[in-house]
Amino acid sequence: MSIWQSESWQNMLVKSWQSEEYFVLEMNYNSVNTTQVFVEKRSIALWKFGLFVIGFQWEIDQRLEENLKQLCQEENCLFAQIETLDYNENLNAHLGDREYFKQGYYKKFIPPYTAVIDLAKSEEEILAAMKPKGRYNIRLAEKKWVVVEQVDKNPYNAKKFFELMQETTSRDNFAGNTLKYYENFLENIENSQLFFAYYEENIIAAGIFVFDGETALYYYGASGNSHRNLMAPYLLQWTAICHAKKRGCKTYDFLWIATPWEQSSELAGVTDFKMKLTPDARKVSESYIFVSQKLLYWCIVTLKRYKG
Repeated sequence: MSIWQSESWQNMLVKSWQSEEYFVLEMNYNSVNTTQVFVEKRSIALWKFGLFVIGFQWEIDQRLEENLKQLCQEENCLFAQIETLDYNENLNAHLGDREYFKQGYYKKFIPPYTAVIDLAKSEEEILAAMKPKGRYNIRLAEKKWVVVEQVDKNPYNAKKFFELMQETTSRDNFAGNTLKYYENFLENIENSQLFFAYYEENIIAAGIFVFDGETALYYYGASGNSHRNLMAPYLLQWTAICHAKKRGCKTYDFLWIATPWEQSSELAGVTDFKMKLTPDARKVSESYIFVSQKLLYWCIVTLKRYKG
């Protein structure tokens, strides 16, 4: 089960006003256990809503299609969207015999490609697979006495993270979340952890990571505008990677990189950073959508594109 298919994730979204509410579909994918499929109801535009099933790791079969179609109509939603997740790149396993859902999406929450590390490898093997600049930057941070520590998930530290994130978003020109969102994330996502990188007692970089069973996720990262030459984010990542190995995680997921053939992507900078630390880029997600109210949906999509 992925982090996005958990009740703690759904509660975090509702408390952060990211989703209106959520629903749970009971599905029998094997003879032993009942699988809970979590469905987010999110505001779209013009006081309309869409349904999202994020991080789905089972086959999209007729039962799921029919249940989502019915829920979509009962809730008067414009559409229902499914985003799959498979680290083995066996994406066709999710296709099933789809009747209502077609390939596509309204908004992508899990970009198709990510960068991963196989944590079954030794630390030496992981380091050896990195680009020379990645290894060099880790050692540079250590040599310059940058120290990385796991810290308590309290309001004070959440605020410190948020302040660093504001510097990051301003510098790199992208939108961040609110302080309340990060507080809710750390409070409600049980396996989330907060790490700070210090230099001379100053916090110069920080990261929020989720150690979710067999998978470790690098979810949010931030760095200040000062001491950037110390390469603290690299040591921050290396510390989290080692921490994930000790916890018994099998996969370290950097989350979100640019599609390989994109010439200009808003993820270009972060992709360059992540790919210095691993050569393993994978396509892990596909998206499928059922549109219930087609005319209004396409009007909203057209308006969205025009504004964009």
